[in-house]
Amino acid sequence: MAATTFLETPQGRRLAYHKSEGAGPTVVFLGGLKSDMEGTKAVHLEDWARARGQAYLRFDYSGHGESSGRFEEGCIGDWHEDTVAAVSALTERPLIVVGSSMGGWQALLLARAMPERIAGMVTIAAAPDFTEDGYWASFTDAQKEALETVGHVELPSDYMEPYIITKRMIEDGRTRLVLRSPLNLPFPVRFLQGTADTAVSTETAVRLLDHASGPDMRLLLVKDADHRFSDGPCLGLIEDGVRDVMGAN
Repeated sequence: MAATTFLETPQGRRLAYHKSEGAGPTVVFLGGLKSDMEGTKAVHLEDWARARGQAYLRFDYSGHGESSGRFEEGCIGDWHEDTVAAVSALTERPLIVVGSSMGGWQALLLARAMPERIAGMVTIAAAPDFTEDGYWASFTDAQKEALETVGHVELPSDYMEPYIITKRMIEDGRTRLVLRSPLNLPFPVRFLQGTADTAVSTETAVRLLDHASGPDMRLLLVKDADHRFSDGPCLGLIEDGVRDVMGAN
């Protein structure tokens, strides 16, 4: 296993990353909320890219994994800055962006920030605007009051310890929404979504497909696949998606 390398960002954060050299375009994996670059999908795609001789990058957002900072201090905008910093400093070729869950939102934000760099995109249970449409929309009056008085609420997770959701995360998320204004994806896109996902609904996937515009966009619903989307068949579908968007160019 190669040693972790670190990048100092313009914002003063220290991001942990692994980069594999190879032919272009560079495949970039964007992980989910409180996930890290050692997750099954991130590591599997790295092995797949290496076997193909394909350039590949995975990294930890600030407050995640081996990177600096605490999760509770971060927000969608911070992690977008991290993504832009990592891509700008560590890659030169066109990108194939693979975004999982919150990483799907980050992929869409990256497309809005630098569409000229992206040659294709694959999302896995993409969760755009979840701070507003998921968290805020479901908060009780007591939780909304706690945001104001305490500054955060704790939410249970199916996969790990409770999430600490801060007032800053909610307020910053409102400045990063992508489903309220035109969202142009001028490159091949494959959205992957499991029907047994309890974190992101198929309705969210269909809403994203309906809302975004682009010349080559497809949604694949996988019956009984859950939010992890990381068993053997699902990993194969991610490979197929990456291969598909690369071949469409």
